[in-house]
Amino acid sequence: MHFLGLDYGTGGSKATLIDDAGAVRGHAFREYPILTTKPGWSEHEPDRYWTYARDMIQAILAESAVDPRDIGGVAVSSAMPCLVMIDKNGIPVNNAYNLMDRRAVRQVEKARELFGDQKIFAVSKNRLDDHPAIVNLLWERENRPDDFRRVDKALTIDGFVTRKLTGVDSCHYSGAAFYGVAYELLARRFDLAMLDRLGLDPSLFPALHRCEAIVGEVAADAAEATGLAKGTPVAAGQVDCNAGWVGGGMIREGDIQMNLGTCGNFGILHRDADFHDSMIGFAYTTDSENTYITVPTTTTGGQTIRYLRDNHYRAERELEASGGMDAYDAINIEAAAAPPGCDGLVVLPYLMGERTPIWDVHARGVVFGLSLAHTRGHLARAMMESVAFALYDSFQVITAAGRPVNPPLILNEGGAKSVLWRRIITDVFNLPTALVERRNGAPYGDALLAGVAVGAFKDFSVAREWTRYIDPMEPDPAAHSLYMEYFDLYKSLYAHVKDDFRTLARLREKERG
Repeated sequence: MHFLGLDYGTGGSKATLIDDAGAVRGHAFREYPILTTKPGWSEHEPDRYWTYARDMIQAILAESAVDPRDIGGVAVSSAMPCLVMIDKNGIPVNNAYNLMDRRAVRQVEKARELFGDQKIFAVSKNRLDDHPAIVNLLWERENRPDDFRRVDKALTIDGFVTRKLTGVDSCHYSGAAFYGVAYELLARRFDLAMLDRLGLDPSLFPALHRCEAIVGEVAADAAEATGLAKGTPVAAGQVDCNAGWVGGGMIREGDIQMNLGTCGNFGILHRDADFHDSMIGFAYTTDSENTYITVPTTTTGGQTIRYLRDNHYRAERELEASGGMDAYDAINIEAAAAPPGCDGLVVLPYLMGERTPIWDVHARGVVFGLSLAHTRGHLARAMMESVAFALYDSFQVITAAGRPVNPPLILNEGGAKSVLWRRIITDVFNLPTALVERRNGAPYGDALLAGVAVGAFKDFSVAREWTRYIDPMEPDPAAHSLYMEYFDLYKSLYAHVKDDFRTLARLREKERG
């Protein structure tokens, strides 16, 4: 028997097919554009989600030669927060929101005025500043009222794809946390009184399920479009970082894994209900009614390097397209030529605001110390170091609060394949690290979830049995000491320009009229 997983990140979608021994039988990837047409906006064209699902599934079936009738289950994940609004016919209303969108600044403040930060955290176990889906719905109602009246359901990206597969509107407990504000994380339900005060009809939200619950079956039209067999069970799904970490064998309390995808984050698994008010918390997949994950996040982690690739390595991209070296490999080669500290170049990587621990929607990128002696390789390394500093900032907060971790720090998806970036993180965090050998990431964890959901795997422990950690690194004390001096400067820079970010935001608002 085989199992299929699909994952939707901020910058692209992936699919993986595994057999019942955990071996990968097929893998596919499709990159899609991130639309930033206005300051603070970050969107996708939602029709691409299903188009790419069809393309990837068809490609995997052709690659693997697996009989679709031998696929025992499907599960989907996506990066959060996100929002796909659909009408009664399931057709998207406007573009989809992805996790970098920060337009709903005024709606955040209105929700804060209604309930106060303490009430919102007590209910949701998360800060309001993360721009969860509920405040985006408020923005839609206030700015596009005619369109908002057409909205029948507010889905996540994976919920939208699951609906296309099954015809069923659903959400899983791990993703429900990202509706925010009125979602009670521990009770796993919406606070109806809070929704009433917000003026949002509870019917906007889909039914909620355990991650491993079967929510439907592949419908006839979806079977025809994808090549899957009609009636194939479909699980509720999970948040994409959960998918990557489950697939990477993260199943014990205190386990810690890191992703360097479009955003950069790491997660620490726990069963207690202690949540830190400057971090992100939600249900974890392995037991989504009783296990949780604390996740610090820097908004533009791997996206900083994608930005460099798209804007400063265009010739390398053209060479890659014609069969030359991968543009990211070229970036790594040049970055590795620069020393730790980048000869005095420091970056604040806040290209779309920042999440943990500073929660500053107005923050923007800063390059400090630039001189004629610096190359684009220096800038690339400084970007990598800045992401490490941003994540380490949160790591310090969490460990100071007493949250235990089990070394080593396991690096999983995205930019973690960069030996240089792993070395930087190892030395900044002053922790031993290792890399997940299998590079399929989140869709592998989704395929595993599908297998658990249909009972083919007894639980998620098989992921640890199937996962091998390679390329261990030990921190260099001298490099860590140097990085801590630069980290102090990094922190000081933000403190000095924090108010200037707000001034800049006001000037931009004035420019826009």
